[in-house]
Amino acid sequence: MFERRVQESWGYGISVAEMLELPALAGIACVAGAEGLVRRIERLNVMEVPDIAPWVRERELLLTTGYPVRERPEALVELVRDLHERGAAGLAVKLGRYLDEVPPGALEEADRLGIPLLTLPAIGFDEVLTVVLSEVLDRQSALLARSEQLHQDLLQRIVAGQGLTDVAAHVSRLVRARILVTTADGRVLVETDASHGEEGVATVPVHGDGLERDATGRVRVEDLSYGFTDGDPARIVVPVVAGRHDHGRMIATAVDAPLSRTDEHALQRAATVVALSITKQRELAAVESKYEGDFLRDVVAGTAGDPAEVVARAGMLGWDLERPVVVLVAQHDDPTPHFRPDAGASPPQDRFISAWRSVVRAHDPTSAVVGLSSEVVAVLGVPTGFDGDAEEFVRPFVTRVTGDGGGGRRTFCTGLSRLCHDVADLPAAYEQARSAVRVGRWLHGPGALVEFDSLGIHRLLSLVSDPAELAEFVEDTLGSLVSDEPDKVELRQTLQALLDHNLNVAETARQMLFHYNTLRYRITKLERMIGPFTTDPHLRLNVAVALQALTLRSVDERVSGKASLSTTHNKPVR
Repeated sequence: MFERRVQESWGYGISVAEMLELPALAGIACVAGAEGLVRRIERLNVMEVPDIAPWVRERELLLTTGYPVRERPEALVELVRDLHERGAAGLAVKLGRYLDEVPPGALEEADRLGIPLLTLPAIGFDEVLTVVLSEVLDRQSALLARSEQLHQDLLQRIVAGQGLTDVAAHVSRLVRARILVTTADGRVLVETDASHGEEGVATVPVHGDGLERDATGRVRVEDLSYGFTDGDPARIVVPVVAGRHDHGRMIATAVDAPLSRTDEHALQRAATVVALSITKQRELAAVESKYEGDFLRDVVAGTAGDPAEVVARAGMLGWDLERPVVVLVAQHDDPTPHFRPDAGASPPQDRFISAWRSVVRAHDPTSAVVGLSSEVVAVLGVPTGFDGDAEEFVRPFVTRVTGDGGGGRRTFCTGLSRLCHDVADLPAAYEQARSAVRVGRWLHGPGALVEFDSLGIHRLLSLVSDPAELAEFVEDTLGSLVSDEPDKVELRQTLQALLDHNLNVAETARQMLFHYNTLRYRITKLERMIGPFTTDPHLRLNVAVALQALTLRSVDERVSGKASLSTTHNKPVR
């Protein structure tokens, strides 16, 4: 629809209806197409040749005496149609000299298309041009002056040290609208409302703004179009961009005063300052995050000092480590996605860290949340009356991070430590959480949420302090079966299937689609390699543990890319 296309592009100018109200142009009448009086006029043109349509631009009012079509007045029907297709503001015809009346077909076509068809009194074109263009320029000047004043005012607020909330509140008061500033994926950074008085800051989410949100409160910005939308309520959406970096969206929704299309220009200028404020906050946060990351890295490595010193330094960062806590580690399942820095989005890991920080600190501002290399580490204070079910306690956080887009567009695994009552136990708790992530991904697949205590035998294996000793145990027990040669891998799979089916040969053969005699042959071959595991229960136990340890080693190697049984058990990520 033409009207929709025009609404999306309107900004400067005056409407045809406003032009008809100008005292200097009294006598101009709309004889058809009254539904199009809302069309905007930003420029005017005079018709001097019959084929003028290709030179007409959007939001242009065309004036004519009818001279170019004096011998074929019905050509006005086609002209009206062409003007509509090009998004013109309308057609004004001066009757009396070359045309006595507007052809009925042209009137009908103007009514059908909703494009104003005007008749001019005895008034010169130069006067129409002067009056209308002067009005348009005056309004544009006022608009630019208002936008520039807003821009300078907001810049002064940034220089004075005010933050994003203050900037958004000032914009809200100026346009008398509800203002939301979101990230590129729709997480709400600031939500203000002009109806909240002088401060203009909503203390709770005001939502009732007609915006589509998911269960976690994320605004579905992907469904919003930029520009002015004359709906119920009216809304303006502008991008918050700095250079090629997409910081998000600024959304203005009408509250108790109408939004005009001219407000869009002011909001575009304001969005530039909002981008500056977000950039400033991110740079400050980056410095703080580096300091926090360095400190927590020392804490989980056990090199941050004595417990009293650790608690004191944590308190300076706003962290409470004197209470019972659980350590959480979250890692993307695909740590090396394709990412183009020039595409304007933040790196996935940055968005991941930001999502965890916003979700956790909204629940408990005294919890520590930092990004260490390719993972997020959080030290979460447990609630009063905690029953030991850390998974149920943390699951709402995982759900919200997924909805926030920090992990929702890319799956991630989350590992939890045992309950930790002492700062000195944090290094061990961190290793427990990392083991839960690593093994949980192998046991349950992408997106797993796993507690360390639920790992079974893998929990014990991950606690072995000397990886070389565990590797030696595996090799002593399995011998040449540790090889990655295809035939050895097949034999290990057969051995594991036998153990899984409690050495039931018939059931194992059916599960592996083997002939019974084929499986008996393989069992004989396996016993020649590792011993009589079918009759020696102690050897069978050693073999079962060694197979699990070997699997754990393969998981470690996929994560780290190093041929070590455990490259991460005792070392924090640096």
